[in-house]
Amino acid sequence: MSAKPPTSLDVAREAGVSQATVSYVLNNRSDMRISDETRSRVREAADRLGYVPHAGARTLRTGHSGLVLVPLVDIPYGPLAVGLMEGLDRELSRLGYTMIQYGARRLKGVAAARAWAGLRPVAVLAPADRLTRQAVNVLRAAGVKAVIGIGGVARSAEMVSTMTMDHEAIGATAADHLLARGSRTLAAVVPAEDGLRDMGVLRAAGVRRVAAAHGVPYTQVGLAFSEAAAAAALDAWRGAGGVGQARAKHGVFAYNDDYAMLLMAVLADNGVSVPGDVAVVGCDDLPLARLLRPRLTTVRLDVTTAPAVLAQTVEEIVKNGETTRRPLALWSHTLVERDST
Repeated sequence: MSAKPPTSLDVAREAGVSQATVSYVLNNRSDMRISDETRSRVREAADRLGYVPHAGARTLRTGHSGLVLVPLVDIPYGPLAVGLMEGLDRELSRLGYTMIQYGARRLKGVAAARAWAGLRPVAVLAPADRLTRQAVNVLRAAGVKAVIGIGGVARSAEMVSTMTMDHEAIGATAADHLLARGSRTLAAVVPAEDGLRDMGVLRAAGVRRVAAAHGVPYTQVGLAFSEAAAAAALDAWRGAGGVGQARAKHGVFAYNDDYAMLLMAVLADNGVSVPGDVAVVGCDDLPLARLLRPRLTTVRLDVTTAPAVLAQTVEEIVKNGETTRRPLALWSHTLVERDST
């Protein structure tokens, strides 16, 4: 019980190599010329001894902890967000960093910065709406070298490099398509859930902008994710002279594929034809979008390049400092037309 944990010197003796070689191998230093056989011998020796590199020693050697902190957000994680986080973890690991996700989802500003800084990360990738100038100052005073905002707002872009998400453009793309397919009115679903509501409002603004530009009626529909709420929203829409009361085809951007599926199920239960009476567009292009009948038209978000861009930005700022604030595009988007429009 009192045995001391093995050290890198113990691994070096076990593998018959120098202590420096152990460090190079276990830190995945690809710039050092070490044979595959030697690398394998070192790793096997470390496994046999149960050696775990000391985080404090690494900090002394590199000048930073190597931890990249990503605060958790208070919204449901869908496949797109999960894929983004998995890709970011892989890219950061390839560069020698360790990504950690942190709770306290509702903390903002200085309180959040103090909690994050307590773990002594070298970088923080935080939702932009949780950053303030004082919070950024707290992080930098604590030795955080790179602070990057995610989901850019104008305020954060003035303080730190920011990964932007153009939600309004997504709504506008959906609205343009709906009008092109013959819709004479436009509506946008805004989720009632905290965390999703703000993004829904931004996407709805894109639909509203297109409706105003073309002089067509526009309706914003606040909607909780339940069949009862969707049925009540449909009744209210009908009562206001919408579906079933006019001969115009109606177009709805449903915020994302999940809400589109909910809406289409309730429309079908109430004898409303899709796309005959109501055309529906989702967002995310989930696999189920192709399995629905009618198949769902959706806006596909491509985040394949985002993990590499984020990880490389962290690496550049950590090594060279942040000389300029840079906007970073998180995704591109394209409309995928199927049968629901």
